[in-house]
Amino acid sequence: MFDGFYESLINQLSLLRITDFIDIFIVTFIIYKVLKFIRDTRTVQLLKGVIVLIVVMQVSQFVRLHTVHYLLSNAMQLGLIAILIVFQPELRRALEQLGQRTLGQWFNFEERADDVEKERVIKEVKESCINMSKSHIGALIVMERDTKIGDIVGTGITLNADVSAELLVNIFVPKTPLHDGAVIIRNNKIEAASCFLPLSQNPNVSKELGTRHRAGLGMSEEADAVVVIVSEETGNISIACGGELNMNLSPESLEKKLEKLFDLKKKDGKIKKNIFVRKEKTK
Repeated sequence: MFDGFYESLINQLSLLRITDFIDIFIVTFIIYKVLKFIRDTRTVQLLKGVIVLIVVMQVSQFVRLHTVHYLLSNAMQLGLIAILIVFQPELRRALEQLGQRTLGQWFNFEERADDVEKERVIKEVKESCINMSKSHIGALIVMERDTKIGDIVGTGITLNADVSAELLVNIFVPKTPLHDGAVIIRNNKIEAASCFLPLSQNPNVSKELGTRHRAGLGMSEEADAVVVIVSEETGNISIACGGELNMNLSPESLEKKLEKLFDLKKKDGKIKKNIFVRKEKTK
């Protein structure tokens, strides 16, 4: 029996051409990238709901629940349109990243030359948040990633300055000319200050959140930027990313989350690139 199975397997493999292997590799790579993109995001929860509906539809057919099966099968015929509507933000973000990444970045051949500078910027942001948290100075720091936010930069005052904890604190000190609004960090530089951010339109946002947190969430809904928020009332530090809010972070947690979101992973004292960005869940 095993000899026959072995011979049949060899015969089937002998029929494969080099183009078949290329075809399998491309499909596998696409599936891998899609799964990496949606992992630990809100999309996973939506996909779980779709899978549950499919399972229920199959079970209803097996146990002959004709009415349930009829309703679900007709509803699933509109599945493609429903997916385009429900997953619209995720699809838009995926297409933006597809257009902005180089071939080398997709296959992880290129190392980012500015990883060390990114680490320095993250440390400066952390130090500034520590100082502002202690002094109860409110702050909004937007750190641009793949999606360009030039329209937001245009609402503020251009600085093009090196990132330092001292400068960030001075910008947000109350009653100074630039304190009202957000700071935009682009290409490891403070690109602009006193920028206006769109407020979140999510009806599920807690009523206890103030304008600063709603603006941070709104910015993270419009682009893939990471927004660091310091509460003026409580001094608590938060991060908004992908329409989700992580609140009450310690300085160490802030640094670790920023390193993950900006593809930085330390190993043996060096920075190692991690091609997948995992979005943190709201507490």
